[in-house]
Amino acid sequence: MKIVAAVLGAALVLMTWGSVIRTLVVPRRRRDRVTLGVDRFVDKAYKLATIRAHSYATRDERLASQAATTILCQLVIWLGLLFVGFAFLVMPFHDLTVQQAFAQAGSSLFTLGYAGPDGAPLTAIDYLAAASGLVVVALQIGYLPSLYAAFNRRETEVTLLSSRAGTPAWGPEILARTRFGFGAEEDGAVMDEFYLQWERWAADLSESHTNYPVLTRFRSPTQLGSWLVALVAVLDSAALWMALAPSGAPTVQARLCLRMGFLALRSIAETVGLDVDHDPHPDTPLQLTYEEYLAGIARITSTSFRTERSPDEAWPDFRGWRVNYEAVAYALAERLDAVPAPWTGPRRGVEAPVAPVRPANRTPTPYPGDAPS
Repeated sequence: MKIVAAVLGAALVLMTWGSVIRTLVVPRRRRDRVTLGVDRFVDKAYKLATIRAHSYATRDERLASQAATTILCQLVIWLGLLFVGFAFLVMPFHDLTVQQAFAQAGSSLFTLGYAGPDGAPLTAIDYLAAASGLVVVALQIGYLPSLYAAFNRRETEVTLLSSRAGTPAWGPEILARTRFGFGAEEDGAVMDEFYLQWERWAADLSESHTNYPVLTRFRSPTQLGSWLVALVAVLDSAALWMALAPSGAPTVQARLCLRMGFLALRSIAETVGLDVDHDPHPDTPLQLTYEEYLAGIARITSTSFRTERSPDEAWPDFRGWRVNYEAVAYALAERLDAVPAPWTGPRRGVEAPVAPVRPANRTPTPYPGDAPS
């Protein structure tokens, strides 16, 4: 039985090291079972903690610590698995009891040194256990700067979008605000660069959030901010522009942004264990209702934005673009409990989406008798 326990212990140690290497060292998308299991366990705990919170503000405040809790639990699980694995592994040596084996493994893994080894085989295992504990903790610490660097890059663009799309972001709001502050001859060039920046941002998002899935749990510093909602708003604005005014749209840049955006969403969704349709049919019905679509069109046409097609004429093209990312975006938004912005799907406990906060009109009123400037 002790030999069987040693074999199981060795397998457990190897499995744990495989999980550590896949999660912290290998820069490639993967679905590690240990990491996914920890994420799901922590997510269920936080859902229980927020199940009675019908206010999004309350849920957001409680969920802000979920990413940090997931990282800490991940480290605890790895160390716990190594502890049990090394305890099983040392059992056959010097006829150790179960209690003595766990004491020996704990003394070595956590470098406490209160249970010294006796004999060459046990010494080698103790050294291996001590090195394992130190290396896993060091790798986890070294992992944090990469996480926060990616988080800061992500949130910089999300924060910049607030002046273009409101807070929370909304696709029609982006098109409406292209009429504010830009000259008619300038807005095209500005939006060309805008969509190119978001194409690159989506590529960075895909790389970082598939390599480090816990980044999806990091919430924006502002209560109404969300990386997911921001990306959906940008993709919606590109799809709407090409559907409503194709001759005036920055077509190449918008198409590149759309493709990179929905590919990024699909990669992230697959990494966190969601089902993804990689080739949706263009005529697939949308979850976005036609009435919601018309409300967005009304916001766009309330400005001087020039449309070339009616809402009915533009709907098939818009639907053909949105079907590529709507289902996966809604699934991620529900999984992450993102801010309930318009056009991002339903949330638990929320009856209506939060409308974008717009700046008040601060145009100064001239005094009587002032000369015109």
